[in-house]
Amino acid sequence: MAVSKQKKFSVIEDLKKIFASGAEVVFTNFHGLNVTETTSLRRKMKEAGVSYRVAKKTLVKKALTESGFREIPELPGEISLVYAKDVEPLEAGRQTNAVQKEYKDKFSITGGIFEGRLLGQEEMVSLSKIPSKQTLYAQFVNVINSPIQGLAIAISKIAEGRE
Repeated sequence: MAVSKQKKFSVIEDLKKIFASGAEVVFTNFHGLNVTETTSLRRKMKEAGVSYRVAKKTLVKKALTESGFREIPELPGEISLVYAKDVEPLEAGRQTNAVQKEYKDKFSITGGIFEGRLLGQEEMVSLSKIPSKQTLYAQFVNVINSPIQGLAIAISKIAEGRE
């Protein structure tokens, strides 16, 4: 279906606003998803506070160029953007990674923008695997607590041996 020049201009302006917002943007290839799966995906993203948008590759590349990005990555397949503005950094990547596990061959990360830099597939996949801040805090507390707990157990064994 042909899109009018006015509609294309509007899409490019919207994409430029997304890129300029400073939000993390994940480029995904969604080739093979049917309507039911796409609806489910959109619902999950919305519940997590993450936005999902489908756009033509040519319009995405043009918006990237107009936003000041020099080296535009290869965007294979059908492209969608997953982005989040008002949630924890990397949340868009985590949600994309979760969906990618669910729809293995139909949905994949192809690159993205993080902290104003264009990143390739490998970098975005590795960023998407970083746990949330709450999980990292819990892991940190566990690491700090472990030696103290070991010391408490050793002291209790010594006390039992003396009795």
